[in-house]
Amino acid sequence: MKIKISQKITGLLAFYFLMALVAIGSTLFVSWRLEGSAAAINEAGKERMRSYRIAFLLAEQIQQPADDRRQGIEQEINLFERTLIELKNGNPQRPLFLPKDSETMAQMAHLHSDWHSEIKPRIQAILDATPKSAQEQLLLDYHPTLEGFVSGINDLVVLVEQRNAHATAMLRSFQIGLVVIALLGTVLLDYIFSLLLVRPVKRLNDGLRSMGKADFSVRLPITGDDELSELAQGFNQMVEKLQGIYTALEQRIEEKTRRVEIKNRELGTLYEIAAYLNASTAAEPLCDSVLERMIALFCANGGVIRLTDPKGEQLKVVAARGVSDSFLAEETYLAVGSCVCGEVARDGIAVSSDLIIPSSRPLLHACNRDNFRSIAAIPIRSKQNMLGLLNLFFDTTRILPPGEVRLLESVGLHLGTAIENQRLIAREKEMAISEERNLLAQELHDSIAQSLAFLNIQVQMLQDDLANQKVANAIEVVEQIREGVQESYDDVRELLVHFRTRLDHADLDGAIGSALEKFEGQVGIRTHYRRVGPNLDLPPEYVLQVLHILQESLSNIRKHAAATEVEVELVSEGECRLTVQDNGSGFDVERNAGDTHVGIRIMRERAHRMGGKLTLESTPGRGTRVSLAWAATPMTTGVA
Repeated sequence: MKIKISQKITGLLAFYFLMALVAIGSTLFVSWRLEGSAAAINEAGKERMRSYRIAFLLAEQIQQPADDRRQGIEQEINLFERTLIELKNGNPQRPLFLPKDSETMAQMAHLHSDWHSEIKPRIQAILDATPKSAQEQLLLDYHPTLEGFVSGINDLVVLVEQRNAHATAMLRSFQIGLVVIALLGTVLLDYIFSLLLVRPVKRLNDGLRSMGKADFSVRLPITGDDELSELAQGFNQMVEKLQGIYTALEQRIEEKTRRVEIKNRELGTLYEIAAYLNASTAAEPLCDSVLERMIALFCANGGVIRLTDPKGEQLKVVAARGVSDSFLAEETYLAVGSCVCGEVARDGIAVSSDLIIPSSRPLLHACNRDNFRSIAAIPIRSKQNMLGLLNLFFDTTRILPPGEVRLLESVGLHLGTAIENQRLIAREKEMAISEERNLLAQELHDSIAQSLAFLNIQVQMLQDDLANQKVANAIEVVEQIREGVQESYDDVRELLVHFRTRLDHADLDGAIGSALEKFEGQVGIRTHYRRVGPNLDLPPEYVLQVLHILQESLSNIRKHAAATEVEVELVSEGECRLTVQDNGSGFDVERNAGDTHVGIRIMRERAHRMGGKLTLESTPGRGTRVSLAWAATPMTTGVA
């Protein structure tokens, strides 16, 4: 039967209380008996005194008889008898009683018998005797009997005192025993409480502290079958379960940490590759560097990067590492759709495959000859355009998990975007060169070609004059030819300066000032420049276009305006505006400045590229005004 700890404590306290109650009750009982014995001793002493008082009253009554004295003697006799009966029977209410031992009881019975058989009859005889002499004689005979009776009372007192001394010693023993019981009980209770409560609770507290320090190996001993034992058993079960949870949590944390490390490594790789791919590098060095990083990251034994041809029918190896020459000789060109790699290039789905297990996919023999056991084929694409393939080769059986495949796909997207950007940049450069060539052709046609045609006519006229011996006309034609050659020379110099223009100044304001300074030094026409508003922060291509338009305007002034001063104003408040005003001869805009004029058409094209508008104003005899207006915020499209 299982005894609860509360029952143990209650039983222990009840036993201790019972022992204390018995000890205290015994002490109280002995004290009560001592109090009764003391009262008996007191009353017995009164009986001795009362015996002598009766004898004294008898003597007085004999000498001087009186009724009231006789009544006093009778009252004393009655009081003596009541006290004697009370001593014999006891009185618990006072309390008053004699010890219950046989000797004391026998002595009390002897006194009671002597009183009724000897003392009281003699007293009554003395009171009733006559004459006086007879009373005196009886009184004399009564004295020895009285002495013997008083001696018996004294013996009773001695016996009671002896019994009281014994009871007092017993009381002291009980009190000492009570003190001993209190001390032993306190020690025993302390030990039992320590055994039942303090030690188990301390062990539980120590276990909780150990558990708080992540020590889940602690176990509490089960020493009984009470509530604390059940609590210790529950604690052990809890610690065991927490240990399992903590172990599982540590494993999960380690797994999460490993995944985070892998993810950080993947992100770091992607960031590194993206930063590298953003650099202006040709496609093949880009591919070779990316392949090197991927082989190192995935601990591959080799790899190749293949790019598709313009028709998308073949894959060409542009970067290779860790493969044999025979491998390259066989797979430098691979048809799209053949082998595992060709299928990936055709379908655009990444594959991580085992080359040992039989597969429905067609396989070339180059991989097996190089002892590759696994392959990863990742498409390289830009948006929806398939640009090529990234291959990693392993000499052990290894199937890449989905996370690593996604990382390789992200690398393929970045690499594809970089390759496509390189191709776009190359095409833009080609278009820019083509446009500049067109501009150069137009400039040559508008200036040097016309001058050369004029010189051709002059040479024919010179031949005619020389044939006809017209020397004066020939000299005049030669002068015109010289002027035409000089003009062509000036045009060539101007074109060379125009097409070799470089931005020596980062801002538009400095570039305009430098161009005007060169123009004034070469031509001799005074220039005035004024800027209104804050400095402009324009992209270099915008500054170059504005500078070309300014140079074209200055070239037209040199050729046609016959001006002596040129005023240039740059306004950067609100809409940006560049104004070139000369004081030359001017011309009729509607008749002479249509789109057939190559220089004006070129200026309009340059203004259109930067999202601006070119305005031409001129009046014969009052000069010409060219204005270029464009938005303060540059267009987002590129300017060639």
